[in-house]
Amino acid sequence: MPRIKGVLGPYRLFFTSFDCNEPPHVHVERGDRTCKFWIEPLGLARNYGFRARELNTIRRIIQTHRTTILEAWHEHCGE
Repeated sequence: MPRIKGVLGPYRLFFTSFDCNEPPHVHVERGDRTCKFWIEPLGLARNYGFRARELNTIRRIIQTHRTTILEAWHEHCGE
């Protein structure tokens, strides 16, 4: 589960091999915390351990890098 290139910072944004049968989304990790965001429309799918303030930061990062994330999604899933 490599990090998505072009999105730097303390969070690891990634997809898994099993993700391609779902709508575009991204997993985010930091330490033992993890969450999943749908990309279009942007929304939290699930959260394990992040506080609301940090989820807002992650949401802004995803919004800022949406194009890069979607390009990586389509490359990963072959769409």
